[in-house]
Parts: sequence; structure tokens; C-alpha cells
Amino acid sequence: MRNIPIPVDVSRLQFTAVKSARPKVVNRDTGEIKTDKNGKTVYEILLTVEDEYDRVELVKVATSTEPAVNAGDEVTPVELVGYVWEQTTKTGELRWGIAYRASSIVAAAADRA
Repeated sequence: MRNIPIPVDVSRLQFTAVKSARPKVVNRDTGEIKTDKNGKTVYEILLTVEDEYDRVELVKVATSTEPAVNAGDEVTPVELVGYVWEQTTKTGELRWGIAYRASSIVAAAADRA
């Protein structure tokens, strides 16, 4: 499967940080931290996303820029894209989902300024 980024229009969505960003761990046994192609640490932040119909989803968004936001802050993911992924488990079950990535996550108030 090719990794084709799918742009997300964030203009009609409201994002709230659920937890502060943390470095993304690749291997829990060794504690290895994920890095991007430039060697920068990849951070993961948990966000709620609310649409214009009051539907709410919980998503993790990765970014290579450490977000300066705290839990409860309204935020804006900059250049948010989704990547479809799939994998076959050891039992032969096909799993799939969407991984989200942004160039940065900024406080919504800073985004409006």
C-alpha cells in the first residue's frame, strides 16, 4: 500500500488537547523514541475533534515540532494529513486505520492572531 497523504480541512473542526504531547515510543522494551527522516524527535498528542454537528472523536496526531500546549487547550493542527495504514496480524486478521500527522500543533488563540 502506498502512503499517500490525505489533506484534512480543519476549518470546520474544533480541536482540544486531552494530554500534553509526549515523544512517540517505537519500542517499549528498549524505550527507543521515534525520529523523523531529519533525525528530529516525533511527538504524539491526543486530541478531541468536534465537528459542526457536535460529533466528537478522539485522535492521536504526530508532529516533529514539540507542541507548546497543555491539556484542555484549544489547538489547531497545521497542515494536518491522514495516512491510511493496514497490517495483517499473526492470526491472519486484517487491521487498518488512519494515522494523522501535522507539521505543528499551535494554540488556537495563536492561530487566530
